[in-house]
Amino acid sequence: MRYTSQHSVPREEIVLRIGQGFDFHALKAGRRLVLGGIVIDYDKGLEGHSDADVLTHAIIDALLGGAGLGDIGMHFPDDDPSYKDANSIDLLKEVCLWIRNRGFEVSNVDATVFAQEPKLSPYRQAIEEKLATAMGIAPDCMNLKATTTERLGFVGRGEGIGSSAAALLRPAGGAV
Repeated sequence: MRYTSQHSVPREEIVLRIGQGFDFHALKAGRRLVLGGIVIDYDKGLEGHSDADVLTHAIIDALLGGAGLGDIGMHFPDDDPSYKDANSIDLLKEVCLWIRNRGFEVSNVDATVFAQEPKLSPYRQAIEEKLATAMGIAPDCMNLKATTTERLGFVGRGEGIGSSAAALLRPAGGAV
């Protein structure tokens, strides 16, 4: 039995897509730490070809996956000199344009940063707002959590930082 009402949308007209992303980078002295497009005050940064923003990279992968567009490495390879020191927020904006061209828009994103240090709570709101603006969504549609690994593994030893993200895409212009 299927519940219906005069306001029900036929199932075949609802096309929701979900994607997930995951990224980790090693910490390195002499680099700035960027998470979600915000520079974090810390004595190390993440090693990588671009700005190494693991949070934005995980979100990009989640969006690309939801849209069926592969992964970040396919579109922004780390052996391409044109992406050396690239601003990941710019890459995120580009990916959002591709998603809109496929007929989708971002509904919401839920992300987690895995870091023993630094504490991210002072930066949480600024990060959420920066990412939401880049994706063209309301700030309350971008949720960020941060957690430690209780000193376990390379994250717990302070050797790196990681992130995971889930993104829900909906048909562009539609409210679901």
